[in-house]
Order: sequence, then structure tokens, then C-alpha cells
Amino acid sequence: MKMIFNPYLPSYEYIPDGEPRVFDDRLYIYGSHDRFGGDGYCLNDYVCWSAPLADLSAWRFEGTIYKKSQHPGGAAALYAPDAVRGADGRYYLYYSAKDSYKISVAICDTPAGKYEYLGDVHAEDGHACGTLPGEWMEFDPAVLVDTGGRVWLYSGTGGKAEGPEKNQHPAVGAFVRELAPDMLTAKGEGKIIMPREKHGLRKPAFFEGSSIRKIGELYYFVYAATDLSGLHYCTSSRPDRDFVYRGRIHSTSDFGLQGYGLSNPLYPVGNSHGGLACLNGQWFIFDHRMTNRTLFSRQGVAEPVEIQADGTIQQVEATSCGLSGGTMQAAGTIPAYAACILMSQKLLGIMQNPAAIPYITQDGGDRESGPTQYVSNIRNGSIVGFRYFVDGSGVGKITVKVRGKGEGVIRIYTDLNKPPLAAVQVHSMQNGVWFDAGASISIAVKNFSLYFVYAGKGMLQMQEFSLI
Repeated sequence: MKMIFNPYLPSYEYIPDGEPRVFDDRLYIYGSHDRFGGDGYCLNDYVCWSAPLADLSAWRFEGTIYKKSQHPGGAAALYAPDAVRGADGRYYLYYSAKDSYKISVAICDTPAGKYEYLGDVHAEDGHACGTLPGEWMEFDPAVLVDTGGRVWLYSGTGGKAEGPEKNQHPAVGAFVRELAPDMLTAKGEGKIIMPREKHGLRKPAFFEGSSIRKIGELYYFVYAATDLSGLHYCTSSRPDRDFVYRGRIHSTSDFGLQGYGLSNPLYPVGNSHGGLACLNGQWFIFDHRMTNRTLFSRQGVAEPVEIQADGTIQQVEATSCGLSGGTMQAAGTIPAYAACILMSQKLLGIMQNPAAIPYITQDGGDRESGPTQYVSNIRNGSIVGFRYFVDGSGVGKITVKVRGKGEGVIRIYTDLNKPPLAAVQVHSMQNGVWFDAGASISIAVKNFSLYFVYAGKGMLQMQEFSLI
């Protein structure tokens, strides 16, 4: 099996809000679909990718599964979806459209075929839930087909209602309702399970991104917090009440680990959304990262997690290779877009200067194939990091592929508090030509990170590096 870097899909693909679902012997990713270079969230149609459980590196593009134009009246954007298999064996895709206050449903006979609009989640009197004045704002649906066949729909936001009728639909937090066997009719009123905190002052309060799984006897409710600190979770022995906060599972910026926070994130900060999946006996948390120095070009990442006997999930670090178990071999070529650490040593007050932070981007516009991404804006003091490598004892040389108008040195570390292991000289190249710069290196440690720290003038871009 090949190494599976983060992001786990091809580097030209921008699918955030990924809900991982296992149907039969395949993993399917249902998410919204950002447009590279776009000026808003979720501008593209829904597409789906899948991989066999026997080889999670063998991703298959399933194509477009649902278009914005299929939503009644059309939709400017389709937000984060979820998909489940109903008791009838068919597949139900739940979603919310921009400026909509309801949850809509599409249906298909296969997990990743062409979905067709089915209807809106509605009350027993037939009106769509969330459309009458005073009804709660629906957002980011999550669905659970429970033991015994009962179906639960989770929805809501802890932010502010949006759209032309926002003053008519209060944002109350996360809530749940049971659905009838038709997968559309709500049985009774919704129940708030995580109330919206006033002004979001109590942290980590519920913001958005509901995701639900039943693991053993516990229901796990995963959500994104108002303080942008990543994915948190609550558990309960019941699907519709008594949820208790348990902690943070993941942050692409490693908030909460070793003192990292908004003033010194390990990676550019943005929102979160994802869920849990058990793949070949190992649980993983799926999330997304920011790229292109914007909130609108997000990509899926994943990390292995351990669920303790008492139901606890400890926060996991962001790595460069989550679906490979969080480790990779110290050999061959590593793409720069797998960087999980992008920082600057240049401060603006007590915070990193955003203009000095490296970021991941690509040449050209949005596409369905083509050249890979690279790290840009590498300036004096920039740090580009990758973790974790298994064993460096066989490495004797490192080569870095860079371009740009920079003159200086890239120092390479396994520990930023210790002397560098190598120094690669770089020089300015005209016309955007990539060139290789190498140096001898000796790595006598195991389970290590690699940090590339630039010292010099100008700006560089990094495409990849090789360990030989």
C-alpha cells in the first residue's frame, strides 16, 4: 500500500466537511465542495470519492453525485452533507442549501450514483421544518440509523442565522429530532442537546458541524467549536439527551497541545468539520485544513484515534500521513503539500505575522486533475514541518526542490531546540524554474519530525523533498 499523505485526496481536490461512511467494503467521503480561488464556501457541486478498505490509498473519483441546479429553485451553494443507508437499502443524502432554513434530502440506489431530490424534512402537518417564523435555523445535518432502525437527525448552529429571513429563525445551538421510516417526516418537536451560548463566550461552545456515531453503548456527538479550536465531542448513553462534554479530538493547528493557541498556531487557522470512522478495526477522525491563505479552499485530513475503555478519546496531533497511521518511511520523495506545520518566527505584537506565514497553494485555477500543490511564501524565519518519520538511520542525503527569488539557506532540524542536521544553500532562479538543492545529512533517531527553516532574503516556494 502506498503512503497516504494529508490531504488524503489528490492535492487538486477541495472537499471539506468530510463525513466518512463505510458501506460494504468501501469508504466513502461525503462533503461540501470548495472551489480553488473561490470567494465563498462550497461553490461547487457535490462529488464523491471512495476507497476499498483493503487499500485506503486506492481512491476512486465517483464523479458528481448531486448538482446545485437539482435543488428546487437552484442553490448558490450546497453546504455540508451527510449520507446514510435506509432500511429500504437506498441511500439518503441530507444537506442544507445556502440561505435555506431547512434540511433537504436526495436519494439514490447506490452510495455514489446520481442522487435525485426527494424532499425536505417536514413536520407531520407537511410543512418543511425551519420554514415557519420562529422555528429554529436548520444547518449542517447529521444522521444516525440507530440499533433497531430508529432514525435521528441532528442539526443547528451556535452562530448567527443567515439569509434574507434570518431574523425569523433563531440559532439555538445543536438539536435532534427523530424521523419516521420514510426518512423525511419529523416525529414530534426537536430537542436541544447543546444550547447556543450567548455571544459564544463559554468555550468551547457549539458552533456548527454536527456529526454523530454510536460506538458501543455510547453516542458520540462531534462538533466544531466557536473559538476555532478544532473538533470537540460529547457523549451520552441516549441519542437525544444528556450529552456530556468530553474534550477536543483534533485541531489542524494543534490548539491545546503543548500550549499552542491563536497566538502561535502550528498551521493556518480556520473552521472545522468532520466525523469518526472505523476502518479495518482502527478509528480515525476526519477533519479539514485551510490552504491558499483563504477560508474557501479547504481539504480533507484524517488521523488515527484511540477510544479508551471509558469512552475517552485523547486529542491527537496533526500529522502528514494520518491514514497511514500517522507515520511514514524516511525514504523517497515527500510532497511539500503534506506539511502539517506552517509557521513564522516573525511576530506582530504577540502573534505571528500572518503575511509572513507560509501557505499551501497551486498554479492555475480550480480543476479535476493536474500538477500538485506546493508551499509558498517561505520567507526569513519561515518553518515548514512534516511528521512523523519512522526511522532515519538509513538516510545520507536530503534534496529540496524549490523556486523563487530567494538567497539564503534552508536549515533542517529534527528538533528546533537543537542544532540543525543539515544546511541547504538556495539561490534565486528566474522564470519560475524549479531546481534541486541538496546536502548530506545524518539522522540517528526514530519517530521524528523534519523542520525546514529558511534564513535569507526574498521568498521561496517548495514543491517536494527527497530522502536518500
